[in-house]
Amino acid sequence: MAVRHRLIKSTVDDVWAILADGTRYGDWVVGTSESRPEDGVWPQVGSSIAYTVRLGRWSVAGSTVVRRCEAPGVLELEADSGWLGTARIALEVRPWGKDALVTIDEHPLRGPAGKLHNTAVDALIQLRHRSMLARLADTVEKAPGVVPQAV
Repeated sequence: MAVRHRLIKSTVDDVWAILADGTRYGDWVVGTSESRPEDGVWPQVGSSIAYTVRLGRWSVAGSTVVRRCEAPGVLELEADSGWLGTARIALEVRPWGKDALVTIDEHPLRGPAGKLHNTAVDALIQLRHRSMLARLADTVEKAPGVVPQAV
């Protein structure tokens, strides 16, 4: 399992506002160039967003379904990567003083990626998480109406 955390200099509610906006995933999810509502009302359980992943000239469409939502602290998703299979992505947001501590836990769930899961794959996911959490922090801290927390 690949688990990583980051302290974000903002409130839990500010972080949740970004997580609860399915159109903002392209702002912080590494590889995602755009996202849009697909089914239901994001982030209600069973709702989904569709997205496009672009790497150079290569692109693929995918979707992510909400499997668990306990606002403003827990969001568990299942991301469908087509022929590779699906991944479980769990985000936890909790207060840490005036700031928010965000933990992401991801692992392949179904399909070939789940069967071939190993420590090398976890290492790659860790690198992705580092970048993803940095982008989430940047997105939250620059969102309109967010007052930066004092250091």
